[in-house]
Amino acid sequence: MTELSSYKLMWMIVLFDLPVITQEERKAASLFRKTLLDKGFHMSQYSVYYRLLSGKEALDGYIREIQSQLPTKGKVDILAITDKQYEGIISFSGKSKGKNKQKPSQLLLF
Repeated sequence: MTELSSYKLMWMIVLFDLPVITQEERKAASLFRKTLLDKGFHMSQYSVYYRLLSGKEALDGYIREIQSQLPTKGKVDILAITDKQYEGIISFSGKSKGKNKQKPSQLLLF
């Protein structure tokens, strides 16, 4: 069994600002959010979603999949950081410091 290094594991963060003025725009934004959830992403904030990936190759595959689902209007950014970088995150909920996000169980390869 091989444990993946926290320097190899990647967090993919998708940030977006999509227009929601017309019914068509709202539908496109909702479909994009649903697509991210269907691909295993978790919502951090309404327009910020994140997912843990096994490495750069998986990241590249998800980027291609998301690119194929982009709405025609709006802005979408993708940020990738290593698990080691992500473990230093500090979260606040209101004025109090929130709990850091729990990492999923370590992936094991056989």
